[in-house]
Amino acid sequence: MNERHAGAPGQVKEVTSLANPLVKDIKALALKKFRDQQNAFMAEGLKLVIDALELGWQIRTLVFAKAGRGNAAVEKVAARTVAAGGTVLEVSEKVLVAITRRDNPQMVVGVFSQKFLALKDIRADNGDVWVALDRVRDPGNLGTVIRTVDAVGAKGVILVGDTTDPFSVETVRATMGSIFAIPVAKATTEAFLAWRGGFSGLVAGTHLKGAVDYRSVDFSRGPVLLMMGNEQQGLPESLAASCDRLLRIPQAGRADSLNLAVATGIMLFEIRRGALKLEPISDQQ
Repeated sequence: MNERHAGAPGQVKEVTSLANPLVKDIKALALKKFRDQQNAFMAEGLKLVIDALELGWQIRTLVFAKAGRGNAAVEKVAARTVAAGGTVLEVSEKVLVAITRRDNPQMVVGVFSQKFLALKDIRADNGDVWVALDRVRDPGNLGTVIRTVDAVGAKGVILVGDTTDPFSVETVRATMGSIFAIPVAKATTEAFLAWRGGFSGLVAGTHLKGAVDYRSVDFSRGPVLLMMGNEQQGLPESLAASCDRLLRIPQAGRADSLNLAVATGIMLFEIRRGALKLEPISDQQ
């Protein structure tokens, strides 16, 4: 492996070989076993890396394509990575393709430490909205829900039971960077139900047996916990029984259910309706 020294970003390791141990470790992050072992995950794109650093996430490794050499924004992020004790790799296109498993990869990839919020540290104040997802299986659904939680100004996501990994490459991509802005907690069903017992606000779940139209509920008083069920089975009885209200989204067509992320989005925009205002469109001309 060759090394070169760059003035602004400090020491940069130049890597062209797929056999490099650092490259192998980053490639391994495609598998949950290695993400768990390293307590790390990968995020693609310069903007995502900058956002993560601004939000206080710990960067371990910054990888950038040779084409990024001399790019002021890339050089600045490289300098911040070195200052934070991380490693900076300048790699060939071949290496970047192998790391990201994409034919047209982003110019920058960051490796970050994972971060989960403990259930006991959740503080639900008046107006706060949290989403609990039971055994969510699809990384695209989970990523889209995290992105939607961010979009509506809700507070965070609680993963209940055996769920897909929020730090998988697919989930992180689907969040479009919101993984860095939205706290994620995880818990067993038993631990979640024990925590729910101390939740002071409205606990609402969507359920095919729900008798209440979701549009008829006043969500404006106190915090709200929205409980959404598994893609195939919906909310299990143990979680449904813990809801204050079981709600349903009316449908008119032949489809007998909605995609989990779509249903969660519909619910969140209704719950947060009073808090969401259109900003005036500024005249840029």
